[in-house]
Amino acid sequence: MDSNPFPQALFDGWSGVVRILIIAPAAYAALVLILRLSGKRTLSKLNAFDLIVTIAIGSTLASIITTKTLALVEGLTALLLLVLMQLVVTAASVRFKPVDALVKAEPTLLLRGGRPLPEAMRRQRVTQGEIEATARAAGVERLDQLEAVFLETDGSLTALPKSA
Repeated sequence: MDSNPFPQALFDGWSGVVRILIIAPAAYAALVLILRLSGKRTLSKLNAFDLIVTIAIGSTLASIITTKTLALVEGLTALLLLVLMQLVVTAASVRFKPVDALVKAEPTLLLRGGRPLPEAMRRQRVTQGEIEATARAAGVERLDQLEAVFLETDGSLTALPKSA
């Protein structure tokens, strides 16, 4: 007869809990150390490439913590490899334009000379209201007071007021 009063899906014994209590802090500390050693670029504002790497790192950390058959050293090796690959790709993108074009989008012009560019806005799924909010954040009351508005590679909007 099973001495566990809980269904196995709810509680499978203390060994799994103890494993998580040991592995999670160790994996977390190792990840913080790896990210600190990799530099500020790893934790920068996210473009699509950085977002993918961040999700992969988070998924790997979750696997290290919750997968009983994955040894801590194997999981940390995977984390280190992901960060190293990100460093290699970002270093290559700084040195080689084709690599940079492959991993990063270019900023998109959404407003020029105070006039919205509807086709660019539609392609980038940006509303007139978002452009107006960006203008207000830049201290501008009307769109015709702006020279340009750009959708940056990290998804933020930048407004350039017209010169006085």
